[in-house]
Amino acid sequence: MSLYDTRFFIEFFYSYDKGFLEDSKLMVTNNKNKYVSTIVLHGVYKLVLEKEGRETAKLRCTVIQKEFDIIGVDSQLAINSAELRHEYNVPMADSIIAAT
Repeated sequence: MSLYDTRFFIEFFYSYDKGFLEDSKLMVTNNKNKYVSTIVLHGVYKLVLEKEGRETAKLRCTVIQKEFDIIGVDSQLAINSAELRHEYNVPMADSIIAAT
């Protein structure tokens, strides 16, 4: 199982490092169990919306939704996230992604 965060997608969409891009494409293609938190989808959409506009943001998030299993925030995940946030003093979005 692999959980992908917002930073991965930022690098995936905007990196000029060809080695990283080749490695990450191979990793995504070969990995059957790929997960993304709804919080990551939010962050990616917002970033792409600001950089490239609504149509590109919609397209990229549609591709993510087709290629990855999206994990929503339920009550247990919210509680686990709060525990992580308390223990490690991290921002809410990061604790939700980590709890995912």
